[in-house]
Amino acid sequence: MSPMLEAPPDVTIIVPALNEESTIGEVVERLLAVPLATQIIVVDDGSTDKTPEILHGYADQIVVLTNLRRGGKGAAIVQALPHATGKATIIQDADLEYLPEEIPAVVQPILDGKESVVYGTRFSHGMPDGMALPNKIVNVMLAWAVRLLYFQRITDEATCYKAFQTDLLQGMQLECKRFEFCPEATAKAIRLGQKIKEVPITYIPRSKHAGKKIRWTDAPEAFWTLLKYRFWRRRPGGK
Repeated sequence: MSPMLEAPPDVTIIVPALNEESTIGEVVERLLAVPLATQIIVVDDGSTDKTPEILHGYADQIVVLTNLRRGGKGAAIVQALPHATGKATIIQDADLEYLPEEIPAVVQPILDGKESVVYGTRFSHGMPDGMALPNKIVNVMLAWAVRLLYFQRITDEATCYKAFQTDLLQGMQLECKRFEFCPEATAKAIRLGQKIKEVPITYIPRSKHAGKKIRWTDAPEAFWTLLKYRFWRRRPGGK
C-alpha cells in the first residue's frame, strides 16, 4: 500500500522581518491561529535585535530563512518564493499594521478558484486615521498611476496584503530588492492578463518612531517601477 501524500497547504504566508522583536512573536502566534492550512515562511533579514532568538522558538512550526546581512523586503520575498507550496501566497509584514485574522478573507477567492490575484484594500471606506498626509497623497497617486499606465482601476496599489495564486507569483521573474516589490508585482500581474480583485481590510498605521521603515520618499522608486514594467514580457524558459 503506497503511503498517503500530505496535502499541500491552502496558503503560504511570507513574512520579511528586520528588527521586529516587539511584534514578531505575536505575529507568528496569530498566523499559526489562522483557520486555514498554512505554511509560514519568515525571512529574518539581518536582524540585530532579539528577532532571531524569538523565531528560534518556533523552528518546529514555521520555516525560518536567515540572512546575515540586510537584503531588503523584496529580496526576502524572492528568497522565500521557491519554498512556497501553498495554493495561494500572501505577504505579511512583521509588525501589526495588518491583522492576520483577515488573511482568510483575502485568500478565499483564490482558494475557491474564482480569482488569481487579490489585494486587501485599506481605502474601501476612505483614508484610515493615523496615516501621515504625505503617505495618503502618495497612495492616491500610485492608484491613479496604475489606472493611467495599465488601464485597471484599483484603490490600493501599495497594500501589504497582496495574495496570488502561488505558481503565478513564482512565474513573475521578480527582480525587486526593497519596497518596489509592490509595484513590480502589480505591474507584472496585469501584464500577465490578471484582473486584481480587492477586498476591504483593516489597517492600523504605525509611526516611524514605532519602527515603520517605508517612507513617502520611497515613492519615486515606486512610480519608476510601474513605468519600467509597463511593457514587460515574461522571458522564455519559465520561472
